[in-house]
Amino acid sequence: MQATELQFLKDLLHTPSPSGYEQAIQKVVRGFAEPFSDQVRTDWHGNVMAAVNPNGFPRIMLAGHCDQIGLMVKHVDDSGFLWCEPIGGWDVQMLIGQNMVVWGKDGPVPGVIARKAIHLLTPEERKQVPEIKDLWIDIGAANRDEALTCVAVGDCVTFELGFRELRNQFAAAPGMDNKVGTWVVMNALRQVAAGNPKAAVFAVSTVQEEIGLRGAITSSFSIDPHLGIAVDVTHATDCPTLDKKQHGDIKLGQGPAVVRGPNVNPVVHSQLKAIAADKKIPIQIAGLSKPAGNDANAMQISRGGQATGIVGIPNRYMHSPVEVISLTDLENAAKLIAEFCLSLNSDSDFTPV
Repeated sequence: MQATELQFLKDLLHTPSPSGYEQAIQKVVRGFAEPFSDQVRTDWHGNVMAAVNPNGFPRIMLAGHCDQIGLMVKHVDDSGFLWCEPIGGWDVQMLIGQNMVVWGKDGPVPGVIARKAIHLLTPEERKQVPEIKDLWIDIGAANRDEALTCVAVGDCVTFELGFRELRNQFAAAPGMDNKVGTWVVMNALRQVAAGNPKAAVFAVSTVQEEIGLRGAITSSFSIDPHLGIAVDVTHATDCPTLDKKQHGDIKLGQGPAVVRGPNVNPVVHSQLKAIAADKKIPIQIAGLSKPAGNDANAMQISRGGQATGIVGIPNRYMHSPVEVISLTDLENAAKLIAEFCLSLNSDSDFTPV
Protein backbone atom coordinates (compact mmCIF):
# COMPACT_ATOMS: atom_id res chain seq x y z
CA MET A 1 0.00 0.00 0.00
CA GLN A 2 1.40 3.39 -1.00
CA ALA A 3 2.28 5.85 1.74
CA THR A 4 -0.51 8.31 0.89
CA GLU A 5 -3.09 5.52 0.83
CA LEU A 6 -1.90 4.14 4.16
CA GLN A 7 -1.95 7.61 5.70
CA PHE A 8 -5.55 8.09 4.54
CA LEU A 9 -6.50 4.84 6.23
CA LYS A 10 -4.75 5.86 9.43
CA ASP A 11 -6.41 9.28 9.34
CA LEU A 12 -9.81 7.61 9.06
CA LEU A 13 -9.10 5.21 11.91
CA HIS A 14 -7.77 7.94 14.21
CA THR A 15 -10.88 10.10 13.71
CA PRO A 16 -14.03 9.48 15.79
CA SER A 17 -17.24 8.79 13.87
CA PRO A 18 -20.08 7.26 15.91
CA SER A 19 -23.38 7.35 14.03
CA GLY A 20 -24.67 10.93 14.03
CA TYR A 21 -21.21 12.30 14.85
CA GLU A 22 -19.47 11.90 11.50
CA GLN A 23 -18.50 15.55 10.87
CA ALA A 24 -14.80 15.14 11.70
CA ILE A 25 -14.27 12.05 9.59
CA GLN A 26 -16.16 13.52 6.65
CA LYS A 27 -13.68 16.40 6.68
CA VAL A 28 -10.92 13.80 6.25
CA VAL A 29 -12.84 12.18 3.36
CA ARG A 30 -13.40 15.48 1.58
CA GLY A 31 -9.73 16.39 1.91
CA PHE A 32 -8.72 13.11 0.28
CA ALA A 33 -11.33 13.18 -2.53
CA GLU A 34 -11.20 16.81 -3.64
CA PRO A 35 -7.92 16.65 -5.62
CA PHE A 36 -9.19 14.01 -8.08
CA SER A 37 -12.99 14.48 -8.05
CA ASP A 38 -15.01 16.60 -10.45
CA GLN A 39 -17.33 17.53 -7.61
CA VAL A 40 -17.55 16.87 -3.88
CA ARG A 41 -20.55 17.82 -1.81
CA THR A 42 -21.97 17.12 1.62
CA ASP A 43 -25.74 16.86 1.98
CA TRP A 44 -27.69 18.01 5.00
CA HIS A 45 -27.80 14.47 6.33
CA GLY A 46 -24.00 14.39 6.41
CA ASN A 47 -23.23 12.06 3.48
CA VAL A 48 -20.16 13.04 1.45
CA MET A 49 -20.66 12.41 -2.27
CA ALA A 50 -17.61 12.64 -4.53
CA ALA A 51 -18.18 12.31 -8.27
CA VAL A 52 -16.09 11.65 -11.37
CA ASN A 53 -17.71 12.31 -14.78
CA PRO A 54 -21.05 13.15 -13.11
CA ASN A 55 -22.90 13.56 -16.42
CA GLY A 56 -21.90 10.16 -17.76
CA PHE A 57 -24.08 7.09 -18.21
CA PRO A 58 -24.93 4.89 -16.46
CA ARG A 59 -24.82 6.36 -12.96
CA ILE A 60 -23.14 4.12 -10.41
CA MET A 61 -23.03 4.66 -6.66
CA LEU A 62 -20.23 3.24 -4.53
CA ALA A 63 -21.16 3.27 -0.85
CA GLY A 64 -18.95 2.77 2.17
CA HIS A 65 -20.31 3.92 5.51
CA CYS A 66 -17.95 5.95 7.66
CA ASP A 67 -19.77 5.63 10.97
CA GLN A 68 -18.69 3.33 13.78
CA ILE A 69 -20.42 2.02 16.87
CA GLY A 70 -20.04 4.17 19.96
CA LEU A 71 -21.66 5.39 23.14
CA MET A 72 -23.42 8.60 24.11
CA VAL A 73 -23.17 10.33 27.48
CA LYS A 74 -26.63 10.19 28.98
CA HIS A 75 -26.02 11.32 32.58
CA VAL A 76 -23.25 12.72 34.75
CA ASP A 77 -23.74 11.77 38.41
CA ASP A 78 -22.80 13.75 41.51
CA SER A 79 -19.50 11.89 41.82
CA GLY A 80 -18.47 12.77 38.26
CA PHE A 81 -19.02 9.35 36.70
CA LEU A 82 -20.55 9.16 33.21
CA TRP A 83 -23.45 6.88 32.35
CA CYS A 84 -24.03 6.07 28.72
CA GLU A 85 -26.30 4.41 26.20
CA PRO A 86 -25.19 2.58 23.06
CA ILE A 87 -24.94 3.87 19.51
CA GLY A 88 -25.16 0.74 17.36
CA GLY A 89 -24.85 -2.92 18.28
CA TRP A 90 -22.55 -3.84 21.17
CA ASP A 91 -21.25 -6.94 22.86
CA VAL A 92 -21.10 -5.43 26.34
CA GLN A 93 -18.25 -7.67 27.42
CA MET A 94 -16.02 -5.87 24.91
CA LEU A 95 -16.34 -2.70 26.99
CA ILE A 96 -15.10 -3.95 30.34
CA GLY A 97 -11.51 -2.97 31.04
CA GLN A 98 -11.23 -0.68 28.02
CA ASN A 99 -9.63 2.71 27.53
CA MET A 100 -12.33 5.06 26.24
CA VAL A 101 -12.40 8.59 24.87
CA VAL A 102 -15.20 11.11 25.34
CA TRP A 103 -15.22 13.56 22.44
CA GLY A 104 -16.07 16.81 24.21
CA LYS A 105 -16.45 20.28 22.74
CA ASP A 106 -12.90 21.24 23.72
CA GLY A 107 -11.27 17.99 22.61
CA PRO A 108 -10.85 14.37 23.62
CA VAL A 109 -11.28 13.42 27.28
CA PRO A 110 -9.68 10.09 28.28
CA GLY A 111 -11.58 7.69 30.49
CA VAL A 112 -11.90 4.03 31.40
CA ILE A 113 -14.65 1.47 31.82
CA ALA A 114 -14.24 -1.28 34.41
CA ARG A 115 -16.22 -2.84 37.23
CA LYS A 116 -15.62 -4.11 40.75
CA ALA A 117 -12.37 -5.98 41.20
CA ILE A 118 -12.70 -9.75 41.06
CA HIS A 119 -11.85 -9.89 44.78
CA LEU A 120 -15.09 -8.03 45.53
CA LEU A 121 -17.43 -9.88 43.16
CA THR A 122 -19.75 -12.44 44.69
CA PRO A 123 -19.82 -15.90 43.11
CA GLU A 124 -23.17 -15.01 41.54
CA GLU A 125 -21.87 -11.69 40.17
CA ARG A 126 -18.93 -13.46 38.53
CA LYS A 127 -21.38 -15.50 36.42
CA GLN A 128 -23.42 -12.52 35.27
CA VAL A 129 -22.94 -10.60 32.02
CA PRO A 130 -23.51 -6.92 32.77
CA GLU A 131 -25.65 -4.62 30.68
CA ILE A 132 -24.51 -1.24 29.39
CA LYS A 133 -26.72 0.42 32.00
CA ASP A 134 -24.55 -1.23 34.67
CA LEU A 135 -21.28 0.29 33.37
CA TRP A 136 -19.87 3.76 33.88
CA ILE A 137 -16.98 5.79 32.50
CA ASP A 138 -14.44 7.14 34.95
CA ILE A 139 -12.64 10.25 33.65
CA GLY A 140 -11.00 10.98 37.02
CA ALA A 141 -13.30 13.88 37.87
CA ALA A 142 -13.73 14.79 41.53
CA ASN A 143 -17.43 15.55 41.15
CA ARG A 144 -20.19 16.41 38.69
CA ASP A 145 -19.20 20.07 38.39
CA GLU A 146 -15.65 19.21 37.41
CA ALA A 147 -16.82 16.59 34.91
CA LEU A 148 -19.13 19.11 33.26
CA THR A 149 -16.22 21.43 32.56
CA CYS A 150 -15.01 19.02 29.86
CA VAL A 151 -17.94 16.73 28.95
CA ALA A 152 -21.64 17.24 28.32
CA VAL A 153 -24.76 15.16 27.98
CA GLY A 154 -24.94 14.05 24.34
CA ASP A 155 -21.18 13.81 23.80
CA CYS A 156 -20.13 10.70 21.89
CA VAL A 157 -17.68 8.10 23.17
CA THR A 158 -15.43 5.61 21.39
CA PHE A 159 -12.78 3.10 22.25
CA GLU A 160 -9.33 4.67 22.35
CA LEU A 161 -8.61 4.94 18.64
CA GLY A 162 -5.44 3.70 16.99
CA PHE A 163 -3.84 1.54 14.31
CA ARG A 164 -1.54 -1.45 14.77
CA GLU A 165 0.21 -3.23 11.93
CA LEU A 166 0.42 -6.99 12.39
CA ARG A 167 2.28 -9.64 10.42
CA ASN A 168 1.46 -10.52 6.80
CA GLN A 169 0.03 -7.11 5.92
CA PHE A 170 -2.71 -7.46 8.54
CA ALA A 171 -3.75 -4.51 10.70
CA ALA A 172 -5.90 -4.07 13.79
CA ALA A 173 -7.97 -1.13 15.00
CA PRO A 174 -11.37 -0.22 16.35
CA GLY A 175 -13.65 1.13 13.63
CA MET A 176 -12.39 -1.00 10.74
CA ASP A 177 -16.16 -1.48 10.40
CA ASN A 178 -16.53 0.36 8.19
CA LYS A 179 -13.88 2.97 7.69
CA VAL A 180 -12.22 0.44 5.39
CA GLY A 181 -15.32 0.61 3.18
CA THR A 182 -14.95 4.37 2.94
CA TRP A 183 -11.27 3.88 2.10
CA VAL A 184 -12.11 1.40 -0.67
CA VAL A 185 -14.78 3.47 -2.44
CA MET A 186 -12.70 6.65 -2.36
CA ASN A 187 -9.60 4.87 -3.65
CA ALA A 188 -11.67 3.15 -6.34
CA LEU A 189 -12.93 6.58 -7.40
CA ARG A 190 -9.34 7.86 -7.52
CA GLN A 191 -8.43 5.04 -9.89
CA VAL A 192 -11.51 5.73 -12.01
CA ALA A 193 -10.49 9.38 -12.27
CA ALA A 194 -7.12 8.29 -13.66
CA GLY A 195 -8.86 6.29 -16.41
CA ASN A 196 -11.37 7.23 -19.07
CA PRO A 197 -14.78 6.52 -17.53
CA LYS A 198 -17.94 6.58 -19.60
CA ALA A 199 -20.10 6.05 -16.53
CA ALA A 200 -20.87 8.66 -13.90
CA VAL A 201 -19.29 7.36 -10.72
CA PHE A 202 -20.34 8.64 -7.30
CA ALA A 203 -18.37 7.46 -4.27
CA VAL A 204 -20.37 8.07 -1.12
CA SER A 205 -19.13 8.07 2.43
CA THR A 206 -22.49 7.30 3.98
CA VAL A 207 -23.60 8.11 7.52
CA GLN A 208 -25.63 6.32 10.18
CA GLU A 209 -25.43 2.81 8.75
CA GLU A 210 -24.99 1.33 12.22
CA ILE A 211 -28.38 2.64 13.34
CA GLY A 212 -30.46 1.70 10.32
CA LEU A 213 -28.74 2.23 6.93
CA ARG A 214 -29.99 5.79 7.03
CA GLY A 215 -27.34 7.55 4.95
CA ALA A 216 -27.64 5.04 2.13
CA ILE A 217 -31.37 5.72 1.97
CA THR A 218 -30.99 9.47 1.56
CA SER A 219 -27.92 9.47 -0.71
CA SER A 220 -29.43 6.83 -3.01
CA PHE A 221 -32.53 8.95 -3.39
CA SER A 222 -30.45 12.03 -4.24
CA ILE A 223 -28.11 10.38 -6.74
CA ASP A 224 -30.78 8.11 -8.29
CA PRO A 225 -28.17 5.64 -9.58
CA HIS A 226 -28.79 2.88 -12.10
CA LEU A 227 -26.55 0.51 -10.16
CA GLY A 228 -24.50 0.50 -7.01
CA ILE A 229 -21.91 -1.40 -5.03
CA ALA A 230 -21.88 -1.40 -1.25
CA VAL A 231 -18.52 -2.04 0.41
CA ASP A 232 -18.64 -3.22 4.00
CA VAL A 233 -16.82 -5.65 6.23
CA THR A 234 -17.83 -9.29 6.29
CA HIS A 235 -16.99 -11.95 8.84
CA ALA A 236 -13.68 -13.70 8.27
CA THR A 237 -14.04 -17.30 9.39
CA ASP A 238 -10.35 -18.22 9.51
CA CYS A 239 -10.01 -18.02 13.28
CA PRO A 240 -11.05 -20.41 16.08
CA THR A 241 -14.68 -21.10 17.11
CA LEU A 242 -16.30 -20.06 13.81
CA ASP A 243 -18.26 -22.69 11.88
CA LYS A 244 -17.57 -22.49 8.14
CA LYS A 245 -20.62 -24.65 7.47
CA GLN A 246 -22.79 -21.84 8.83
CA HIS A 247 -20.82 -18.74 7.96
CA GLY A 248 -18.87 -19.69 4.84
CA ASP A 249 -15.14 -20.00 4.22
CA ILE A 250 -13.72 -16.48 4.12
CA LYS A 251 -10.05 -15.79 4.85
CA LEU A 252 -8.01 -12.66 5.43
CA GLY A 253 -5.56 -11.86 2.67
CA GLN A 254 -7.27 -13.98 0.00
CA GLY A 255 -9.12 -11.10 -1.64
CA PRO A 256 -12.41 -9.30 -1.08
CA ALA A 257 -15.60 -11.34 -0.83
CA VAL A 258 -17.93 -10.89 -3.81
CA VAL A 259 -21.41 -11.67 -2.54
CA ARG A 260 -24.18 -13.71 -4.20
CA GLY A 261 -27.82 -13.84 -3.16
CA PRO A 262 -31.16 -12.01 -3.36
CA ASN A 263 -29.66 -8.64 -2.38
CA VAL A 264 -27.29 -8.83 -5.37
CA ASN A 265 -28.05 -8.34 -9.05
CA PRO A 266 -26.80 -11.49 -10.80
CA VAL A 267 -25.38 -9.58 -13.76
CA VAL A 268 -23.38 -7.31 -11.47
CA HIS A 269 -22.06 -10.36 -9.65
CA SER A 270 -21.11 -12.12 -12.89
CA GLN A 271 -19.30 -9.09 -14.25
CA LEU A 272 -17.35 -8.58 -11.03
CA LYS A 273 -16.24 -12.23 -11.22
CA ALA A 274 -15.28 -11.89 -14.89
CA ILE A 275 -13.26 -8.73 -14.28
CA ALA A 276 -11.49 -10.35 -11.34
CA ALA A 277 -10.50 -13.28 -13.56
CA ASP A 278 -9.42 -11.06 -16.45
CA LYS A 279 -7.35 -8.70 -14.30
CA LYS A 280 -6.05 -11.48 -12.04
CA ILE A 281 -7.52 -9.89 -8.92
CA PRO A 282 -8.00 -12.45 -6.13
CA ILE A 283 -11.55 -12.68 -4.81
CA GLN A 284 -13.61 -14.99 -2.64
CA ILE A 285 -17.28 -15.85 -3.12
CA ALA A 286 -19.73 -15.41 -0.25
CA GLY A 287 -23.39 -16.41 -0.16
CA LEU A 288 -26.05 -14.29 1.56
CA SER A 289 -29.56 -15.72 1.53
CA LYS A 290 -31.40 -12.67 2.89
CA PRO A 291 -31.34 -8.88 2.63
CA ALA A 292 -27.95 -7.59 3.73
CA GLY A 293 -27.38 -5.87 7.03
CA ASN A 294 -25.44 -3.15 5.20
CA ASP A 295 -26.06 -0.27 2.80
CA ALA A 296 -26.85 -2.63 -0.10
CA ASN A 297 -30.16 -3.39 1.60
CA ALA A 298 -31.34 0.20 1.24
CA MET A 299 -29.67 0.79 -2.13
CA GLN A 300 -31.36 -2.12 -3.89
CA ILE A 301 -34.88 -0.86 -3.19
CA SER A 302 -34.34 2.90 -3.45
CA ARG A 303 -36.74 4.65 -5.84
CA GLY A 304 -37.30 2.23 -8.72
CA GLY A 305 -34.49 -0.01 -7.55
CA GLN A 306 -30.87 -0.28 -8.60
CA ALA A 307 -28.75 -3.19 -9.76
CA THR A 308 -26.77 -3.82 -6.62
CA GLY A 309 -23.51 -5.56 -5.80
CA ILE A 310 -21.78 -6.22 -2.48
CA VAL A 311 -18.03 -6.38 -1.96
CA GLY A 312 -17.07 -7.53 1.52
CA ILE A 313 -13.79 -6.87 3.32
CA PRO A 314 -12.94 -9.91 5.48
CA ASN A 315 -12.81 -8.83 9.11
CA ARG A 316 -12.00 -10.73 12.30
CA TYR A 317 -13.55 -9.73 15.63
CA MET A 318 -16.18 -7.32 14.27
CA HIS A 319 -17.54 -4.67 16.66
CA SER A 320 -14.57 -4.99 18.97
CA PRO A 321 -11.55 -2.79 19.77
CA VAL A 322 -9.29 -5.16 17.80
CA GLU A 323 -10.94 -5.64 14.42
CA VAL A 324 -8.39 -7.22 12.07
CA ILE A 325 -8.26 -6.81 8.28
CA SER A 326 -5.77 -7.37 5.47
CA LEU A 327 -4.35 -4.31 3.75
CA THR A 328 -4.00 -6.29 0.51
CA ASP A 329 -7.73 -7.09 0.58
CA LEU A 330 -8.42 -3.34 0.64
CA GLU A 331 -6.16 -2.72 -2.34
CA ASN A 332 -7.71 -5.56 -4.34
CA ALA A 333 -11.25 -4.41 -3.53
CA ALA A 334 -10.52 -0.88 -4.76
CA LYS A 335 -8.90 -2.19 -7.94
CA LEU A 336 -11.78 -4.57 -8.67
CA ILE A 337 -14.41 -1.88 -8.25
CA ALA A 338 -12.48 0.65 -10.31
CA GLU A 339 -12.07 -1.81 -13.18
CA PHE A 340 -15.79 -2.60 -12.99
CA CYS A 341 -16.72 1.08 -13.19
CA LEU A 342 -14.34 1.67 -16.10
CA SER A 343 -15.95 -1.22 -18.01
CA LEU A 344 -19.39 0.41 -18.05
CA ASN A 345 -20.82 2.39 -20.94
CA SER A 346 -24.15 3.37 -22.45
CA ASP A 347 -24.68 -0.18 -23.74
CA SER A 348 -24.39 -1.76 -20.29
CA ASP A 349 -27.49 -3.70 -19.30
CA PHE A 350 -28.06 -5.25 -15.90
CA THR A 351 -31.52 -6.67 -16.50
CA PRO A 352 -31.63 -10.12 -14.86
CA VAL A 353 -32.69 -12.56 -17.59
